[in-house]
Amino acid sequence: MTMTVSVLGSGSRGNATFIKTSRVRLLLDAGLSRKELAARLQAIGEDPDGIDAVLVTHEHNDHASGLKALVKEMRIEAYLTWGTIRGLQADQYELNGSTIAPITPSVPFTIGDVEVFPFRVPHDAMEPVAFSVSCGGVRLTQLTDVGHVSDAVARQLLNSDVLIMESNHDLEMLRVGPYPWNLKQRLTGRYGHLSNTAVARFIREQYDGKASHFVLAHLSAQNNHPELARQEAIKALRYRGFTVELAVTGQHEPSPPIHLS
Repeated sequence: MTMTVSVLGSGSRGNATFIKTSRVRLLLDAGLSRKELAARLQAIGEDPDGIDAVLVTHEHNDHASGLKALVKEMRIEAYLTWGTIRGLQADQYELNGSTIAPITPSVPFTIGDVEVFPFRVPHDAMEPVAFSVSCGGVRLTQLTDVGHVSDAVARQLLNSDVLIMESNHDLEMLRVGPYPWNLKQRLTGRYGHLSNTAVARFIREQYDGKASHFVLAHLSAQNNHPELARQEAIKALRYRGFTVELAVTGQHEPSPPIHLS
């Protein structure tokens, strides 16, 4: 049993992660246009129309703006919490053979050979969740758009073989940057986004070190730099004595696929 993972794009201009097993092709979030999604799937050697299901974390545009076109133009299953359905008004989408399936946080469900576990996260959306996806003993967890890593959230990250985690901003770049004060407050609040420093704190205090791949995602183009995020994570990993494949995702091109078995 194998799992292939590629972050097709991650950031404020659109988020989507591709996950493939022997039976299922999933998208985790749908924040890219139909055209851009097809181009990025082709770029990693995948069928541009090869999507069976979509998991949506919350209703914000950079995570869900492409969903309406996907369910209209393809026959897919879309999984959303009731709060996200309401936030998107997804019950009014034209489906053309697609289905929208309401999900409940902390209630697992199965898609083909994949077990999906949605769990609550602190973010300023109607009913946001993150997802763990498991298949054949391999477990991937993606955590973005989260204001802080509570103990309850940290427990859901345990025993992940691939951990994709938000490292949104550098605190000093954000402090001196051009964003208005209220937006800075939102980003650094307990329902905003994780900083590089917060990720390093998680690694030092809560991370179990099991993942063979640790992927930093959702970096701000204005308030972060890939090398700043990478170096802060590296220092924390060295402090713990952990060896891991560390990668940083981008907004404009897909990450090299990770193959797990």
